[in-house]
Amino acid sequence: MAMSAVCLALGAGYFRWDWIDMPQELIDIGANLAHDSFDDDRDAVVARAAEAGVTRIVVTGSSDRSNRDAAALAKTRPGVLYATAGMHPHHASEYTEASDALIRELADSGDIVAVGECGLDYFRNFSPREAQLDAFRAQLRIAADTGLPVFLHQRDAHDDFVEVLEPMLPQLSRAVAHCFTGEHESLREYLAMGLYIGVTGWICDERRGMHLRDIVSAVPDDRLMIETDAPYLLPRTIRPKPKSRRNEPMYLPEVLRVVAEARKQSEEHVAAITTATSVQFFDLD
Repeated sequence: MAMSAVCLALGAGYFRWDWIDMPQELIDIGANLAHDSFDDDRDAVVARAAEAGVTRIVVTGSSDRSNRDAAALAKTRPGVLYATAGMHPHHASEYTEASDALIRELADSGDIVAVGECGLDYFRNFSPREAQLDAFRAQLRIAADTGLPVFLHQRDAHDDFVEVLEPMLPQLSRAVAHCFTGEHESLREYLAMGLYIGVTGWICDERRGMHLRDIVSAVPDDRLMIETDAPYLLPRTIRPKPKSRRNEPMYLPEVLRVVAEARKQSEEHVAAITTATSVQFFDLD
């Protein structure tokens, strides 16, 4: 794979792709590298990712602790690691004024590139729904106040998610539906709302993700991004099968391969458009 792209602005929200010869690079827009499963080999994980062509990684913040850790990690490798800060709906009951202040502090200091992971998750309801709704609204206000994009999570909560998010969209710069796993109807609605779409190894799962292969081609080139959500969602299509079930950013090329196959596009093309879109979305270096 030897092609990439330069993204040229044609006006607010509109881009075209001009092709030039240059080494391919991939950007993993969502990896939980602050997770304790990486404590023993985090440097090696980043090195393996680079060897696989994953040159930049956005480290997801999802709790008070991981927000601090993700921001600290990003500072150790500027231009390679970036961070988000938010409160995952699983932790919504832990959201306090101090949590809000921390995200705002990290945003104001330029230590993060997006607010989130935030949203709603009614699949497990680890936090009460009212707490999830309150934390979600609070984080959308932070994004509106700071101008940062939003890194969104939604599972089994589509109607409430849209009800909370849609009125805020005019105040938000950009928003991505991270780890999209929904059906065609919800994808169509998210695209109509102007959301970007993040695709993970869920699309590689023959048990529950096959529907994504039928609908991922509906995502416009300039709204598609790819991610691992490591250490979760190890692509099940990897051959030979890894000995460990832990996912890591070096496996992003497998997500790329399956997405490209499903979209009937070349891997070079999907690599180029997802990289350029990620650079634009997160305003990366």
